[in-house]
Amino acid sequence: MEQFDKQRLRHEVLRQMDGNAQTTDEELYREIDRAILREGRSYYGTLTEKRSLREKLFYSIRGFDVLEDYLRDDSVTEIMVIGASKIFIEQNGKLRRAEAGFADEQEVYRLIDQMIAPLNRMVNESVPIADGRLPDGSRVHVVLPPVSLEGPVITIRKFQKGGMTIEKLVGYGEFPPQLAVVLECLVKSRYSILISGATNSGKSSLLNALAQYILPDERIITIEDSAELQFYHVDNLVRLETRNANVEGMNEIAMKDLIKASLRMRPTRIIVGEVRGEEAISMLQAVSTGHSGSFSSIHGNSCRDALRRLETMVLMGMDIPLRAVQGLIASSMDILIHLGRLPSGERKLMEIYEVLDWEGEEYHLNPLFLYHPSEKGGRLRAEEALRNKERLRTYGCLEEYERGMEVFYESMAKEVEGDRGV
Repeated sequence: MEQFDKQRLRHEVLRQMDGNAQTTDEELYREIDRAILREGRSYYGTLTEKRSLREKLFYSIRGFDVLEDYLRDDSVTEIMVIGASKIFIEQNGKLRRAEAGFADEQEVYRLIDQMIAPLNRMVNESVPIADGRLPDGSRVHVVLPPVSLEGPVITIRKFQKGGMTIEKLVGYGEFPPQLAVVLECLVKSRYSILISGATNSGKSSLLNALAQYILPDERIITIEDSAELQFYHVDNLVRLETRNANVEGMNEIAMKDLIKASLRMRPTRIIVGEVRGEEAISMLQAVSTGHSGSFSSIHGNSCRDALRRLETMVLMGMDIPLRAVQGLIASSMDILIHLGRLPSGERKLMEIYEVLDWEGEEYHLNPLFLYHPSEKGGRLRAEEALRNKERLRTYGCLEEYERGMEVFYESMAKEVEGDRGV
């Protein structure tokens, strides 16, 4: 059955339902079956085609239409819709154009309404950009004309079912398994960590994974534009999400407002999903006033570049001397982690630096781990020893950290021997 048949049948089913939103899924399926039965009198289709049409009709009314199959496919991590005819997906780390498409742009607009309306957010020509999340936790970003010249654009970022873990990231080859113990000790010892990287480099995934090392009795406050972080083992968890301004431009709740509110909630750690603007100063102030062990992420080309972007963001929200900003950053952040993608599309942990101090115009950074590319396949190597070990000692993780580093150095030595053919 062709695409136009599906659209005509969809309108017929909706007409028979008479706009009854209380119709159950079972009742909807029965109405779809009746419509297909009536269609079968004038149009022949195989049983397989009719079954396929049945599911497509259901998803076009209750689901996400032609995107439903990609949303259900765990190997698909990103879905990108451009107008009615172009759908691109990232599958197993590779970007390709999908075979499916929408009949017209009205279908795309209908789908956008179905995604955004339940979130109590607005998107139209006056407010052409919107963020939100789907029921399964996937992040959705919408851009409409006149901002988009290609018609309505939808970008959906999917997340791992059951949450991301260190074991999964190791399995994907993002970093060697020997690093897991080192990261665990840094998290348990309450080092404040800033994760940087480009779009889709894995910042949120790593942040989610590191959270598995947070002790269950800690009180965690997460602050995000659109809630993406999934902490399954933490009981004392408060998730906060920003709110856009209404039609009159009022009642906006920004990230800086949520950070301020979180300080009155007795947090053990404050986790900011991603800093993008003037809320950076609030995040730094929260970390530097006793809430050590907090996480955040930021876009950047390297660890050092991330610090420069953080400076710029702080200055966007507060008129203070640059030297004061740099001093605050150096005293607030302990560990910098940078993620990147190789030309092959693989995600890799590229850098881990320790922030030592700031003097003059430069940050004193201690390179702990650096990724070294090679023709045989690059690898992450340990460079310098961690200098500030006081927190490891305070939280009883020093011995475990030292053993973890010994194991890492032993694995490095074996790899070098293997390269030499020893």
